[in-house]
Amino acid sequence: MLIDTHCHLDAAAFDADRDSITRLALQQGVSSIVIPTVARDNFDTVIQICLQHQHCAYALGVHPMYVDRALLGDIEILKTYIENNNPVAIGEIGLDYFVTKSNIELQTYFFSEQLKLAKRYDLPVILHVRNAIDDVLKYLRRFEIHGGIAHAFNGSFQQAEQFIALGFKLGFGGAMTYSRALKIRALAAKLPLEAIVLETDSPDIPPEWLGPNGRNTPLELSKIAQVLADIRQVNIAQVLDMTSINALKVLPKLADLCTPPHVLL
Repeated sequence: MLIDTHCHLDAAAFDADRDSITRLALQQGVSSIVIPTVARDNFDTVIQICLQHQHCAYALGVHPMYVDRALLGDIEILKTYIENNNPVAIGEIGLDYFVTKSNIELQTYFFSEQLKLAKRYDLPVILHVRNAIDDVLKYLRRFEIHGGIAHAFNGSFQQAEQFIALGFKLGFGGAMTYSRALKIRALAAKLPLEAIVLETDSPDIPPEWLGPNGRNTPLELSKIAQVLADIRQVNIAQVLDMTSINALKVLPKLADLCTPPHVLL
């Protein structure tokens, strides 16, 4: 069993073949696909996709790269959506200092308010942490958030240990497949397998075999899993089982969509 813990299936890149992609992914063993929102204006779209495809689950949140176009009232709207729907997590939320630091105050406001909602409704969080890992960890501790996924993790081993101590799993996907990605591949080899979940971030972060401009899809997840198995020099079945168990542990509502895999002893 495979679980894609981060996929933007609502993106325009999938408008022509979204149904066939999700059907083929299910046939290839991708039993669950988690679709995080990025802004208030795609809450309904993502929810509708998940209603149409029962093995898809949604997270609700405002992405740090979208806060400039967000309204402060979107936090109250998010609260209403959480109460009236059934998200598996709050996400995609976090901080991004790679694109710009000019709006840190606004990013921090939205991140903090969404962490408050996660705590209030006892939901895990799906985190965007690009070039901002230490600050993200600071706010997780401040609001006593326990559990979620640090998506597309690219920090240090010490930072990884801090996330793990807070009950987080670390997302690995297409970036890990590049032979030149020495830091990420070293993390994938060294971290406990119990701390890792798989993701595609489709249609973004295409794996090496698609090239830098290729469209990533959940259909690549099995190959990404094989790369992880090769890096760790373990059987692919162990990777499939453990990463699925990890995803179900940190996103427990996913258990409603799929049967937990057999645990390898």
